[in-house]
Amino acid sequence: MSASSSSFNLLDKRIQHFIWAEGWSELRDAQEKAIPLIVKADRDVIVAAATAAGKTEAAFFPALTHLLAQHSEGLIVYISPLKALINDQFGRLDRLCENLEIPVWPWHGDVAASKKTKFLTKRTGVLLITPESLEALLCNRGSTVSAVFEKTTFFVIDELHAFIGSERGKQLQSLMHRTERAVGRSIPRIGLSATLGDMRLAADFLRPGKSPSVEMVVSGADGVTLKILVKGYEEPLVVRTGDEKDEPELITPGQVGAHLFKTLRGSNNLVFPNSRREVERYTNLLNRLCEQKKVPNEFWPHHGSLSKEIRYETESALKRKEYPATAICTNTLELGIDIGAVKSVAQIGPAPAVASLRQRLGRSGRRKGEDAILRGYCIEDALGVNSSFDTKLRLGTVQLTAQISLLLDNWFEPPRVQGMHLSTLIQQLLSSIAQISGATAGQLFALLCAPGTPFSRVSKAEFLELLKHLGEKELIMQDSSGALLPGKVGEKFVNHYSFYAAFAADEEFRLVAGGNALGTIPVSQMMTAGQRILFAGKTWRVEEVNEPQRTIYVSRTTGGVPPLFNGGGGRTHTKVRQRMRQILESNDIPAYLDKTAARFLEEARDCYWRMDISNQVVVNEGAEVLLLTWLGDSANEAIACMFIRNGFDGASAAGPGVAVPKSGHTVEEVLAVLQDASVDEIPSLDLLLKNVQNLQREKWDWALPEGLLRKAYASHNLDLPEGLDWIRESLQNARRN
Repeated sequence: MSASSSSFNLLDKRIQHFIWAEGWSELRDAQEKAIPLIVKADRDVIVAAATAAGKTEAAFFPALTHLLAQHSEGLIVYISPLKALINDQFGRLDRLCENLEIPVWPWHGDVAASKKTKFLTKRTGVLLITPESLEALLCNRGSTVSAVFEKTTFFVIDELHAFIGSERGKQLQSLMHRTERAVGRSIPRIGLSATLGDMRLAADFLRPGKSPSVEMVVSGADGVTLKILVKGYEEPLVVRTGDEKDEPELITPGQVGAHLFKTLRGSNNLVFPNSRREVERYTNLLNRLCEQKKVPNEFWPHHGSLSKEIRYETESALKRKEYPATAICTNTLELGIDIGAVKSVAQIGPAPAVASLRQRLGRSGRRKGEDAILRGYCIEDALGVNSSFDTKLRLGTVQLTAQISLLLDNWFEPPRVQGMHLSTLIQQLLSSIAQISGATAGQLFALLCAPGTPFSRVSKAEFLELLKHLGEKELIMQDSSGALLPGKVGEKFVNHYSFYAAFAADEEFRLVAGGNALGTIPVSQMMTAGQRILFAGKTWRVEEVNEPQRTIYVSRTTGGVPPLFNGGGGRTHTKVRQRMRQILESNDIPAYLDKTAARFLEEARDCYWRMDISNQVVVNEGAEVLLLTWLGDSANEAIACMFIRNGFDGASAAGPGVAVPKSGHTVEEVLAVLQDASVDEIPSLDLLLKNVQNLQREKWDWALPEGLLRKAYASHNLDLPEGLDWIRESLQNARRN
């Protein structure tokens, strides 16, 4: 170890000996920077570094040093989003802590009750826990919570980026805050992450209201070289000669599968097709190729609908060094589960976000001297007379190119922190009431919604409106002393194991046409009657959205352009859409595009200039009007709401703009809505979302009064200011021209 390492000298001698025994010649950059900030346990710290840059050790070496200085009479609470991560970290930390005589306690649903009881007896060491298990502890331990956590010295939050902006993240904020209230002091928080788009927003998440006091450690990827190749594949035009119900056999997935088979065999890799359905498709294709070639199978599936045994089998296959393995996966393998190093990452179609692409790519190039390798696959339909707008502009290829361009610029989406998270507030209210055996409205507001608390965006008036509604739903009740208690319905929820999760299990809506089930789809944007969606290669008109039955009734439609249905793939940021436009207006062909992908880009640019899109806001597509905003989904959805409010049923966010069905209206009437919106006051959410269905997205949204449900939805999904700014700027430009 270098004698110049002052950070190494701050560590306990036993930890120094462990580092020497591991054969380390030096500390990593993140560790050198983090150790002096953490070892005194007197501040909050975020450690942001590339995957495999030693973030875990950057936190635990100094945190354990502090515990040892306190004669091991402290507790480090490590919080992970995944049980699999806890199991991984237990193996790593138990080996380190065994020589330190510090116990390590894994705690989640699969851990034996006897081990949990043993921890509750000792209450020192390192506790590895999920938010759901921590929720159960607080909810069920009541007055003993302060005794359980009285010796807590640190909260360590792994994969911090996975929590920010989500219901689960808001739950985690509340759990840490409630624990601090129970023990009567502030507990230093350490956030670990590989992907953070805005450090100050991340700091405000880690310590709400006190972000300037959070120390930052930002470390790079230690000079890893990135190699990129994007291949294009064209799906031929299909001429139907038989029954219209027969689906054509797609050719390009087979071609992509053949290239993956040829390129990836013999090494460990990750392939991300962006949906569970596509994971199954490509896994099946690759397994069949292995059978046909009479070679051992090297391709394994991994997604959230698979059993934990099947997922573990895939993870184990990736860890085995003697046999190569490639996982076909969704974002379940984005996080830091220990699967060893992979040679390359393949992305089929655009990634859900630039941050996702960066996180996925962090799995490659982890061995010293190896490059990180990204393979992209773009599948586009062949151009024809009736090609849709998105096909003409090759939007899939352009979006992936934009994402890679932003990745190379070291930009990725900032955390989304603007949500009110009222669904999680309901859960935390019920949990807090159970924990402290009743509380007044004033006590609960001070605990959860006062300045500096997790739900500080909620006003007193909104809080009281929520309490009143929860009383009407019998989720809470008030006794003669004024204390709030679980109501008849609320008590049943609190006493069920499913209560501890703040998020709902993934639910998909069934698509039904003429009494026949077409399949299921995840819904990630608002839906209204009259809207058109793309499913199984066909365009469907939404006739009815049945929220309780999770069913969407549709009918076939023709003409016009279907919106780019999100399918759960993530919400696109304005920066990505603006970069797409810049790429279309440029003449440069990125060197990483192969011949076919480069042709797709040239065809897109030819269409862009031929249609004079750079000077167009409105594109007349027959049955509908496309408003080309080049904004993100949140602003586009806000603009769509303005049209729905003015009688344009079915208006929806659609890729780089908003699709507005004419339905008897003229282009001039569409423009009139824009004109009115540019001068009118911002409409109330009650008016703006009056005719919009499907606003219930989170677990407890069903228990919200209508007005608060609209506020909650808007806070997460709509960007009215950005949408209105675009409308006003577009109209000003039109007047000048």
